[in-house]
Amino acid sequence: MFKKFFLAAAVALTALSASAAIPSVNLTDINGNTVDTATLSNDGKPIIISFFATWCKPCMRELKAIHEVYPDWQDETGVRLVAVSIDEGQNALKVKPLIEGKGWSDYQVLLDPSNEFKRQMGVNDIPHVFVVDGQGNIVWNHQGYVDGGEEDILEAVENAAKN
Repeated sequence: MFKKFFLAAAVALTALSASAAIPSVNLTDINGNTVDTATLSNDGKPIIISFFATWCKPCMRELKAIHEVYPDWQDETGVRLVAVSIDEGQNALKVKPLIEGKGWSDYQVLLDPSNEFKRQMGVNDIPHVFVVDGQGNIVWNHQGYVDGGEEDILEAVENAAKN
């Protein structure tokens, strides 16, 4: 009996969070410009929001794997990737050099050193990826990374692009 209840509750919570909008938090990009996260948009096309930190090896593997196929994804779906660093203190100073060194300048990179956006998005561990549809609704999310996991992200992006 409890299993059915908890399963129904989990499905309801997943459905609720899957259609949630992006909360409003003022962050800065790596060039010091203020960005209200609630205004993130992509001309009606999907957005990937990827929470990462410079010290997180699975995060680096995931962003690298996406980078390798990102131009194809953009051609197919028009998707845009927003990478959100949760680095704090001195580590936050490493974000811009890391992004430039990896050649990831085609990503929009935001800094969340207070972890406010991370908290409001319900992120507990990183890497954590969200797919947002063209209307600004969160339609998919996933925590953690295993090699090949970018294919699941692509599938979610393709589904979001169809809607």
